[in-house]
Amino acid sequence: MAEEVLATGIGRHGATRLPSVDVDSFNVELKDEDGFLGDRASKGAFRKILDDLRKPLKKNGEDPLGNKSAAKITKSELDEALFGDDIGAAALVHGAIEEFASELAYVTSRFLKQKSWADTECIVVGGGFRQSRVGELAIARTDILLKAEGFKVDLAPIRFDPDEAGLIGCLHLAPSWIFEGYDSILAIDIGGTNIRCGVVESRWKKASDLSKASVWHSALWRHADDEPTREGAIKRMVKMLKGLIEEADTEGLKLAPFIGIACPGVINDDGSIAKGAQNLPGNWESSKFNLPASLVEAIPMIGDHDTAVLMHNDGVVQGLSEVPFMQDVEHWGVLTIGTGLGNARFSNRRNGKDKKEKDRDGDDKKDKKKGD
Repeated sequence: MAEEVLATGIGRHGATRLPSVDVDSFNVELKDEDGFLGDRASKGAFRKILDDLRKPLKKNGEDPLGNKSAAKITKSELDEALFGDDIGAAALVHGAIEEFASELAYVTSRFLKQKSWADTECIVVGGGFRQSRVGELAIARTDILLKAEGFKVDLAPIRFDPDEAGLIGCLHLAPSWIFEGYDSILAIDIGGTNIRCGVVESRWKKASDLSKASVWHSALWRHADDEPTREGAIKRMVKMLKGLIEEADTEGLKLAPFIGIACPGVINDDGSIAKGAQNLPGNWESSKFNLPASLVEAIPMIGDHDTAVLMHNDGVVQGLSEVPFMQDVEHWGVLTIGTGLGNARFSNRRNGKDKKEKDRDGDDKKDKKKGD
C-alpha cells in the first residue's frame, strides 16, 4: 500500500494514516486452489462444518439438534446445546468448534506470513460470530493452536460488543479537535446483512484515549430481508440518521457535524468503493456512486455547521475501537468473522510527546553512562 501523508482538516476516505495508527493493510484477499481463504473461516463456514457433522446422524434420525439447518439455528440455541444436558448435542457443537478453530488457525497463519502482517503481536477477533460462547471458545482454541505452531501472537475477542465496535471505531476516524467542542458523533456500520446507525458518545473528558466511549442510541435495519435497491437503502439510511439527529437534539447532546462510516470493501480516497461490496444491495462499486457525497447531499448540515463525512473499511473501523487497549504493543491486527472474513493490520503511531520522552530517556541513559 502506498505511503500516505495525513491529510489536514477532516482527512481522506480509506486513509492508510489515521490519527492514532497506520493501517498497514486491510481487506486482503488470500487465495488457494479452492478459492478465497476467508471463506474457510466465515460464519457460514462454521455452519457448514456443523451440518456436515450432522449428516450421518440425520440418516438414522438421531440428530440431537433437530431438523433445522445450522443456518437457522441461532447463536443462543447453539450456546444452549453446548452447555445443556444432551451430551450428543454438546459433542456435535464441540466438534464443529474444533474443526472451525483449525480452519481459522490456518487462515490466520497465512495472514501472519504476509509481509504486511510481519511482527504482529496481537489479533482481536470481532464480527457476529464472536457474540456467542461458541465463538469465544473457537477463538480461544485458535489461539492455542497458533501458539502450538510457534506463532508468537495473542488472539482474543474484541472488547466492545461487535454490534457497537463498528460504531465506536468511527470516533477514531475523526480528528481529536472535534471532541473538544462536541460530545458525540453519528456513525454507520454497513454489513452484508444489516445496516446499523448510531449516536456515539466520545466521553473524551473522562478518557481522552476514547476508552470510555459508548453508543448512546442506535437503530438497526436488516436490509437482507427487504432486498432494497441501492437508492432505497440510502433513503432508509438517511431516515435513520435524521431520526437520531432529532433524538440527540431533544436530549441536549452536542452532536458534531461529522458522520463516520464503516463499509465493506476497498475504499478509495474520494469515497468510491473499488471492490468488495458485492454483498450490499445494488451496485455500490459503480464509478457513478459515492456514498459520502450522497449523505452530504441528503444531510448538508448538522446543527449550524456543514456536514463532514469520513468512510473506511468495516474491518478497519471495528478494529479501531480497540486502539485504546493496544498501547502496549506496536503491531496488531483484527479479524472480523461474519458474512465474510474482514481483516486489517495496524501499527501504532507515536506522537511528538512520546518521541521527546523517548529521546530524553535515551539522553539520560547516555549521560548516566558518561558519569559512570
